[in-house]
Amino acid sequence: MIEFPVETALLNIYTKARTDKLIQANDNQNTVLEIKVVPKGKMTFNNQQVQGAETTYTTKSDGTTDQQLISVNYYTLDPVKFYGFTDNLGLYSVANQAVSMPKMAAVGESSQFITENVYNSSEQDALVDSYTQTWSLSRASIDTAWFCITLLANPVTRDPHSKSSDCYLINAQGDLLSNKFIDTYLSDNGIEKISYNSQ
Repeated sequence: MIEFPVETALLNIYTKARTDKLIQANDNQNTVLEIKVVPKGKMTFNNQQVQGAETTYTTKSDGTTDQQLISVNYYTLDPVKFYGFTDNLGLYSVANQAVSMPKMAAVGESSQFITENVYNSSEQDALVDSYTQTWSLSRASIDTAWFCITLLANPVTRDPHSKSSDCYLINAQGDLLSNKFIDTYLSDNGIEKISYNSQ
């Protein structure tokens, strides 16, 4: 049974500077999702000494920026533990990590990873969202796998059909070879799915 270093892959996602450009599948508008990660080093979050990584999500249609979200994820290393995020909309999340990410995992394995409450500010006086994050590993080829982190909505705060998956093609060293993002949601036309794939 082939195993892959999922903890290393997770570290590569959050602790290494990178820029990904993803193209929306089946799209006539030329929609591009750009993801840029910049490690920020040592920081303080919720009275904890942590590491930070700033991620900028920019959506463009025909070269024009439609939307931009900038968030900072806070975590510690060895073992990897997440504490929450802040973003440019003023949101403030507090993460509860149920289990540690295993160092190695076999194809077919998955687990709940984090529950997260999102508040309107650092005062935490109004809960605006909550969700669960899970991870999974599925076969891509004989020596690669898709490592996915999926956000599942809490039906109390969000439409229960809503979920998004951030997936990375990894090799036996945990290197990130390509990326895809899948957003599932309920619209007037029923359940819809938007996919973005690496160029």
